[in-house]
Amino acid sequence: MSSSGSGRLNGLVRIATGGVYEVELHQGEVVEASIRGRLKLEQRTGDAVVAGDRVLVARQEDGGHTIEAVEPRRTELARRSPRSGGQRAKVLVANVEQLVAVFSVANPAPRLRLLDRFLVLAESSGLEALVVANKVDLAEPARAAAAGVDAGEAQATIDAVDGYVALGYPVIRTSVKSGAGLEALRERICGRITVFAGPSGAGKSSLLNALQPGLALRTGEVSEALQKGQHTTVAARLIPLGCGGYVADTPGLRELGLWRIAPSELDLCFPEFRDHLDDCRFGRSCTHTHEPDCAVSAAAAAGTLPMARLESYRALLAGDER
Repeated sequence: MSSSGSGRLNGLVRIATGGVYEVELHQGEVVEASIRGRLKLEQRTGDAVVAGDRVLVARQEDGGHTIEAVEPRRTELARRSPRSGGQRAKVLVANVEQLVAVFSVANPAPRLRLLDRFLVLAESSGLEALVVANKVDLAEPARAAAAGVDAGEAQATIDAVDGYVALGYPVIRTSVKSGAGLEALRERICGRITVFAGPSGAGKSSLLNALQPGLALRTGEVSEALQKGQHTTVAARLIPLGCGGYVADTPGLRELGLWRIAPSELDLCFPEFRDHLDDCRFGRSCTHTHEPDCAVSAAAAAGTLPMARLESYRALLAGDER
């Protein structure tokens, strides 16, 4: 990052919370900044400034800093804001290159439909996607018994997640306790801007602590009664990596409301559907729910594409957020 040549400095927003913005300037200098009032009036998706935004910063005579302008976002990771009744977007992070969807194989039990929602979010946002099956050590009988989970069920989940490879998504099996997959994951995120996403309790913060020693993100124990992780990350933030690049740690999401994906384009967000779409009797008008001679439904019935994925698509199309 360097000076813009007009007395302003180029910066990258690392944290945006409570009207205070942590901005990394050139040569790694990190400052706190506020934003000009006029920026709040600009028409942008969600908040005026979010983590990942590229901004122009001015130094003030009193030693403070203000964000004077925000560059156009190349990408936005957004969901429906739960506080707006679904009428506004909540942009989690901007300008990322890839989404890493982290799900535990047990403790808490994974929801693969939520994984499908994250993959749709990546597809619609123009992001590469990587699936991480975390806590794979729980498929080992001794460790499963100690954690009070069923090793067989954990292994079945691993096998189910591995099935996403056939859909075109890379999958990495990881375990912070055994160290499995950590080096492979590190290689995939170094030198890039990556967003980590997944439900609470999946182990995102623990993985980041293992990948970046000294980070010391808070982690939460999983409630035995509810089997839901406690929220430990309250705002998205970019974390610089020693090997180059950044990761965005996002608040744990138990529900994911997709934002501005037209129903007619939702099927395009399922890569395995694409080869079948032109063969439906009603072409691009087919909703793949009830129409006769639907090639997508026929492929699912024949086992050439996963029925579970078709069910996820239909649930999303119907607005089912479960």
